[in-house]
Amino acid sequence: MKIKKGDNVQVLSGNDKGKTGEVLEVIPKKQKIIVKGVNVRKKHIKPRKQGEEGGIIPLECAIYASKVNVVCSKCSKATKIGYKIENDKKVRICKKCGTIIK
Repeated sequence: MKIKKGDNVQVLSGNDKGKTGEVLEVIPKKQKIIVKGVNVRKKHIKPRKQGEEGGIIPLECAIYASKVNVVCSKCSKATKIGYKIENDKKVRICKKCGTIIK
């Protein structure tokens, strides 16, 4: 997958179209990612122990990685990821401005 944990991404489609957030988790087997503040659902929690509180908590759910693009830190635009070999290492680059994405 071209998207890594900690990347800043922008959502391209769906209910949260246009929102940006940081990638919290990557699930390569399912080609999904979890983004902070995107695809938030409400989960009802039942109290299990004596004195524990139940309630409704917000929870970020996974979305397909194909629905997001990485935001370049230099040109601050949503861009596709390219690859380039520098000093015998494969690095990710921005397709719009050509800078290296960390």
